[in-house]
Amino acid sequence: QLVESGGGLVEAGGSLRLSCAASGRLFSSHVVAWFRRPPGKEREYVGAIRWSNSRTYLSDSVKGRFDISRDKAGNTVSLEMNNLKPEDTAVYSCAVGTSPSASSAEYFRWGQGTQVTVSS
Repeated sequence: QLVESGGGLVEAGGSLRLSCAASGRLFSSHVVAWFRRPPGKEREYVGAIRWSNSRTYLSDSVKGRFDISRDKAGNTVSLEMNNLKPEDTAVYSCAVGTSPSASSAEYFRWGQGTQVTVSS
């Protein structure tokens, strides 16, 4: 089970930190990704992190503003979001897979999502 937290309302230019807590064990073969679904739009890939070595992958739309990290002891993955823009407004979900694919079909475990709203 994956549980996201940390969403909320923030002004443009502000920051938020989302967390994804995994109740089951994560293995070195796992990748944890973040996706988001803006209102009225398709789900889109934000980025991912390899559980084994913390290598991160970020989409061009968030590169330089967002970062992903993992805490092995706490079994959590965080999404640090800076310089937020209104177009970052979305429901953010974390997911577990075995490759840092941008395709949601490659992930087999999902959280319920947390709402992030950025006001202009």
